[in-house]
Amino acid sequence: MAAEEGKVEVDPMHQFTIVPVGSWAHWEIAGVDVTFTNSALWMLITTVVLIAFVQMGNKRQLIPGRWQMAVESLTGFVDNMVQANIGKQGRKYLPYVFSLFSFILFANILGLLPLGVAGIHPFTFTSHFTVTGILAVISFSIVLLVGFWKHGLKFFTLFVPHGTPLPMIPIIAPIEFISFMVRPFSLGLRLFVAMMAGHVLLEVLSSFVIDGTNAGIGFGVLVGLPSFLLMIGICALELLVAGIQAYVFALLTALYINDAENLH
Repeated sequence: MAAEEGKVEVDPMHQFTIVPVGSWAHWEIAGVDVTFTNSALWMLITTVVLIAFVQMGNKRQLIPGRWQMAVESLTGFVDNMVQANIGKQGRKYLPYVFSLFSFILFANILGLLPLGVAGIHPFTFTSHFTVTGILAVISFSIVLLVGFWKHGLKFFTLFVPHGTPLPMIPIIAPIEFISFMVRPFSLGLRLFVAMMAGHVLLEVLSSFVIDGTNAGIGFGVLVGLPSFLLMIGICALELLVAGIQAYVFALLTALYINDAENLH
């Protein structure tokens, strides 16, 4: 009984629970619930950290310091990606793609910080499809606006690849249209699944460490220690995934904008 009472239950899905940050955070405007949650809090923290990072490196010194070099390197990286996939006319989309990439990158990294030891529990809001889906819809909306603004009804020719035989158009066009409409869903789902899966795996491994340690020295060595070492490796992998997923999201956004900008 004492062992059962001292047992620590680890729920891998508890970390994704959205809760108000306090009793004062229950707000309502015109009958609409706008409660300030942990998800909104970490969105705000991510935004503040990102703005501070950019402003600290925006000194434009002749001999750049570390912050300036970091910001210029990040900006140059995104700029090269945009120009490689959209062309020189893609420079006007750089502010959006850079903001999108940096926001997702900082959100992913902040969600991995081991701040729980200090009583602060980071919340990875990119592990919620509501957030990633909205980011994908924003990117998709820009694609539609650019496409119709620049090409008008000719934008619909995007669904008929160049060189398609005339008899095949009734078959190819609906397939291309469905593929086009699925883009925001797949874009948001990819980021959501990648971040959620990694965090669940870390939580499961942590339960092995806790249960193995509580079971005694034997289980601690056989189960707890390997799980702990694996956790370290998974954490390193998650940092890599955090960067890759931000890059993939921004890259696909640039490719979709290229379809609208340059059509075929």
